[in-house]
Amino acid sequence: METNQQAENFDVVIVGAGLSGVGAGYHLQHKCPGKRFVILEGRDCIGGTWDLFRYPGIRSDSDMFTLGYSFKPWTDPKSIADGPSILKYVRETAAENGIDKKIRFRHKVHRAAWSTKESRWTVEAERTTGEGATETVRFTCNFLFMCSGYYRYEDGYTPEFPGRGDFKGEILHPQKWPAALDYAGKRVVVIGSGATAVTLVPEMAKTAGHVTMLQRSPTYVVSRPAQDQLAIKLRKRLGEYMAYHLIRWRNVLFGMYFFQLSRRQPAKVKKLILGGVRMALGPDYDIMTHFNPRYNPWDQRLCLVPDGDLFRSIREKRASVATCEIDRFTGKGIRLKDGSEIEADIIVTATGLVLQVLGGMEVAVDGRTVDFARTLNYKGMMYSDVPNLASAFGYTNASWTLKCDLTCEYVCRLINYMDRRGYKQAMPHNVDPSLQEIPALSFTSGYVQRAVAKMPKQGSKRPWRLYQNYALDIVALRFGRVDDGVMKYS
Repeated sequence: METNQQAENFDVVIVGAGLSGVGAGYHLQHKCPGKRFVILEGRDCIGGTWDLFRYPGIRSDSDMFTLGYSFKPWTDPKSIADGPSILKYVRETAAENGIDKKIRFRHKVHRAAWSTKESRWTVEAERTTGEGATETVRFTCNFLFMCSGYYRYEDGYTPEFPGRGDFKGEILHPQKWPAALDYAGKRVVVIGSGATAVTLVPEMAKTAGHVTMLQRSPTYVVSRPAQDQLAIKLRKRLGEYMAYHLIRWRNVLFGMYFFQLSRRQPAKVKKLILGGVRMALGPDYDIMTHFNPRYNPWDQRLCLVPDGDLFRSIREKRASVATCEIDRFTGKGIRLKDGSEIEADIIVTATGLVLQVLGGMEVAVDGRTVDFARTLNYKGMMYSDVPNLASAFGYTNASWTLKCDLTCEYVCRLINYMDRRGYKQAMPHNVDPSLQEIPALSFTSGYVQRAVAKMPKQGSKRPWRLYQNYALDIVALRFGRVDDGVMKYS
């Protein structure tokens, strides 16, 4: 690997050209005019998650009125959109605003080092040339904005399954879906019960011989119309912009209400959800075995199925659900701990993601490597005693982009405030000895619990507390004081 010693200088470096990174570029361009910024993207195209995942039926588990940007109305009739439509939307946004010209593709960031003396970050990235050779390139900036997502792109999570090598068919993870996979007429087992599994099963069932969703334990599954008829009517009467924001706020408020109701009256919400499943599958289906989770609603994310496609594939016998722990893989399929065996030609391990902080990048401040597990998360975007660095991290109980949009707005406010006052450094610092540290994420999902020890903590009080509440965050991030006594400027 060669090293390019000459560093390029920018005001802001954004890492990641997915949904969040393109949004960050837009906000900087419009709210911090004159700031020179670059977007570093490890892959060779725009899109992040929506380009990485290519499995059949890939779609959002949030409506596009809240997953879409605040500044660009979603105009497609589908409110629960498929991956290619979302990817097109992100790329259109980048092209319309010239953000695509700011992106350096095939630049995978590995390290960032802050110098207090120089008030600069030095960012090191591995650049891959068209011939496949690599070199280390450097960029310097005053502010570093991480929009690299929250999971490892290289590999998903797959548990160790006894007998895996015995299976004669094909085993694959949705994060690395082969383009030429032919599953027509074949028996498929999808291991998992999360958003990926409930998307894959009905889509593959359209052409597969039969698809079995094999789950260790059930997940809450909710059906919702793929198209929002009220939104379609409002577009005709009020125009795209007004209709978009009205439906956006309706969906935000309903989501907040439903989440709070789940927290305060979990039994009532559980009964409501299971009632919807019973209506979809009929009174004779064993709902209590296959769709009755052991946890309360919103202890994990709910799974959304547009127009009840999963339930329809089960009713039509093209798909089925098996709820039991795996004993081992066999030559013909999977043997369960109850002694039964599911035969398969293809096994899909929809078993989750591997979470990582800041894209797995190594961070150092004045020569000291930062252990983010020992930091506190400030306003859901910055980290205690780490200067001039923010990350876009969305909500766990609502659409990702809602929080990322607010984060971008706050970062622009912060940068503009520093410019007006002549500051070069902004660093959150806790001086409250009574502040208690608690896990940043309270979800019981496996992918969260596997990584929670490595994640930054949150505090018991503002501004270190994460409320996962869009309305509260609007007040705090859009209108709250930038100089709050916790952020130290110099």
